[in-house]
Amino acid sequence: METSKADKVFEHLTRALGLLVLATALGGFVTLCILSWPSIKAFGLSFLWSRDWDPVANKFGALPFVVGTLATSFLALLMATPFSLGTGLFLTEYAPKKLKEVMGFMVELLAAIPSVIYGLWGIFFLVPLVRRLEMALNVPPYGVGAFTASLILAIMILPYATSVIREVISMVPRDLKEGAYALGATRWEVMRFVVLPYARSGIFAGIVLALGRALGETMAVTMVIGNRNEILKGLFAPTNTMASVIANEFTEATSRVYLASLVEIGLILFVITLLVNIAARVITERLKVNQEGFS
Repeated sequence: METSKADKVFEHLTRALGLLVLATALGGFVTLCILSWPSIKAFGLSFLWSRDWDPVANKFGALPFVVGTLATSFLALLMATPFSLGTGLFLTEYAPKKLKEVMGFMVELLAAIPSVIYGLWGIFFLVPLVRRLEMALNVPPYGVGAFTASLILAIMILPYATSVIREVISMVPRDLKEGAYALGATRWEVMRFVVLPYARSGIFAGIVLALGRALGETMAVTMVIGNRNEILKGLFAPTNTMASVIANEFTEATSRVYLASLVEIGLILFVITLLVNIAARVITERLKVNQEGFS
C-alpha cells in the first residue's frame, strides 16, 4: 500500500516537472517571438536568406550567422566523434582499472573548464598554431576563423559525447560479449559486431547531445572566430555564429529593429536546436536495437 502511494506521488511529481519544463520552453519561445516581432514584420521570411547586416542602414539578414553556426558545429562534431567513440571504447573495454579512473576523471574535467578559459587558451596557443598552418598552405594567415572555432568546439564537446558513449557501452550485457568470445570472436569482432550495434542508438544520442552543446556555445567561439559579419568564404575565413553576433552586438543595438533582429537570431537558434533534437529523437528510435535479437 505504501509502495503504491509512493509510486503515485512520484508519478505526479515527474508529471509536474515535465509540465514545468514544457511551460518554460514554450514561454521562452513566445517571449522571443514577441520581442523579435518588429524584425519579423520588417523583413519577413527574407531575413533567413538575406546576407545584409548593416545597422546604419537598418538592413539585417541572418544567413551568414546560420551558415557560420552550422559549419563550425558540424565540423567540430566531425572532429570530436572519432575521439569520443575511441575514448569511450578504450575506457570501457581496454583500459586497466587505474588508468580508467584517471582518464575518466580527466575527460570529465574538460567539461568543468569555463568557456572563457578555452577562449583564452585558443587566443594565446591555438591561434598562433593555426596561423603557421595557414602560412604553410598559402592562405591569409588570420589565425582566427571558422577552423579555429571548430577546433575549440571539438575539444569542448568531447567530454559530453564521451561520457554518454562510455555509459551506453558499459550497459551492453556481459552475456552477449561472453557468448561471442565463446564462439571464437576476437576482441575487435566483439566490439564491431556486438557492442557497437547494441549501443548505436545511445552513441548517436551522445553525439547529438554534443551537437546541441556546439550550436549554442558563445564565449569561446566569439574570442576566436574572427567576428566578421559575412557569409563563410572558406575553411579558415573569419565569420560569425548566431550566438557570437548576439554576444558582440546586443549592448550596441540602438534602434528597435536592430535589437529585434538580434532577438530573432536567437529565435532562429532556438528553432534550429529544437529541430535538431526532434530529428535526433526520430533517428534514435529507428536505430534502437531489440535486445532480444542479440540473445
